Amino acid sequence: MFVSTTRADEDALVDLLNTTPLIDGVVRDRLGDVAEARAWLRERGGSGSPADWDAARQARDAIQAVVRGERLATVLTPFLEGVAYRPIVSEHGVEWRLDAPVERASAVRAVLSWSALERAKPGRLRPCANDECHLFLLDRSKTNQARWCSMAVCGNRMKARRHYQRARQAQDG
Repeated sequence: MFVSTTRADEDALVDLLNTTPLIDGVVRDRLGDVAEARAWLRERGGSGSPADWDAARQARDAIQAVVRGERLATVLTPFLEGVAYRPIVSEHGVEWRLDAPVERASAVRAVLSWSALERAKPGRLRPCANDECHLFLLDRSKTNQARWCSMAVCGNRMKARRHYQRARQAQDG
């Protein structure tokens, strides 16, 4: 069964992956604070329980490693234990409902969103090309050429750095 995602699912996945930004050279975990994490999870349909919080952080770390090519996708298997899609018949026909343990619902949705993106849009979810950035992007462009999480921030920095290096080489040469 092929499961598709909505734009909201995709955005929630990217938001989750980007909860560990690099600020002044230090990785900050936006889900490290209990109150902030609960609010963040609840805004995205999670329960915000301690178990949901823990599973979401573990799934985030695992998906980040998979997207960066540091781990194989099989590392995501434990998040899907006990998960099923069940057919529900309604007046509109057969619909599929996700049946997942509530304490892992946020993690399950993240893993399923990652999987659906990999099938439908392979290679479009990726780390920012700025080595000094810790964020991810989902390239929705036609050409699949996006390289930075933000053109205004990372894109400008990288372009300015290359310009400075070329100017310096021209001066030295």
